[in-house]
Parts: sequence; C-alpha cells; structure tokens
Amino acid sequence: MAKTVSINIPHQLGAAEAKRRLEEGLSQLAGQIPGGDAARFSQSWAGDVLNFSAVAMGQTITGVVQVLDDHARLDLSLPGLLGMAAGKIKDELSRRGQLLLK
Repeated sequence: MAKTVSINIPHQLGAAEAKRRLEEGLSQLAGQIPGGDAARFSQSWAGDVLNFSAVAMGQTITGVVQVLDDHARLDLSLPGLLGMAAGKIKDELSRRGQLLLK
C-alpha cells in the first residue's frame, strides 16, 4: 500500500520565479535519487503544476507539485518500502525545497 506525503514550502518569490527554481533543481535532484535511475525520471508541466514520476529502489514514485504565489505544495505517493521511510523522505524533500525557494 502506498503512503501519501504532503509538503507545503512557503516562499516569497512569486509563482514564476519559484517555478523556474524548481525546474532547475529537479534536474539536479533526478541524478541524486538513492537507488534511482536518472533516465527513469519523467516530468511534465501544465502551467504551474508539475506531474512527475521516478524510479528508486525498483519502485515507482509519483507526485504533483503545485506552485502558487506564496508556497509550493508537493503531494507524493511512496510505494512499499519507500512508504516506511516516509518521515525521512519528507524531511529531506522539505529541506531541499526550502533551499531552492529561499
């Protein structure tokens, strides 16, 4: 059973600048997924909404990022063993998101 993780990352950048920073940061993050394969990371933007999927440790992670004027919201689905590490994954993604959007 998949575990859903939601993260809100406040910022003062406006939606356009926050989106630009997230686009740049995601390309770097794809290559740093533990047990992952950067070639198996896909993303698609529709306005200020990003849908993505990645493979880590043989499991597919899916998520959506909504970029708003004052915060970004990440909703992530972590299957199987990754769901058991949801707290650590949430903390790390929150930390990285704050660094990108500060």
